[in-house]
Amino acid sequence: MATMEDHVHTVLDKDQELLFLRSKLIDLENRSRRDNICLSGFPEHAEVQTPHSTVQSFLHSVLPKLNEKVFEPRLEFQRAHCLGPKRKDGTSKPRPIIACLLRHEQVRQLLSAARAHGPFKTDGYEVRITGDFSRETNERRKGFLALRPRMRQFEEKYGLFEPARLWITKNGVAKKF
Repeated sequence: MATMEDHVHTVLDKDQELLFLRSKLIDLENRSRRDNICLSGFPEHAEVQTPHSTVQSFLHSVLPKLNEKVFEPRLEFQRAHCLGPKRKDGTSKPRPIIACLLRHEQVRQLLSAARAHGPFKTDGYEVRITGDFSRETNERRKGFLALRPRMRQFEEKYGLFEPARLWITKNGVAKKF
């Protein structure tokens, strides 16, 4: 019996270690993506150019709408690519474009301005600019979406902070989840 209890404790310790390592791995993946922006809503035909030139021309046309100071030095990209293979079944669901900017501070400024502006309507389609997160973090962020109507119903102040932390302010006291 003592041997079995030792074995159970060893397994539980390994499980906790595995959970800890998994959280570290997710954190590392999110940190490696922090210089990326995700642009969703471009139709497939907008991809006639390369994703890099599509993103560059789009952001060049959008920056004046953001009422932001001109980015100095100007926005530079390391790379840009579409997620996933081109759809062969002819569906019109657009693939997101991921662009890696050269300067992290510009990513933060761009995301902040895009969040305040909302989706951009260009040539009959709607483009959203968001941060790029790991699959696990995106699933966690989606889990908070169900709480938004309840927070509005109770007129509570709330916010979702990066990567996936919900803050609720009640009676002047902020709590994070």
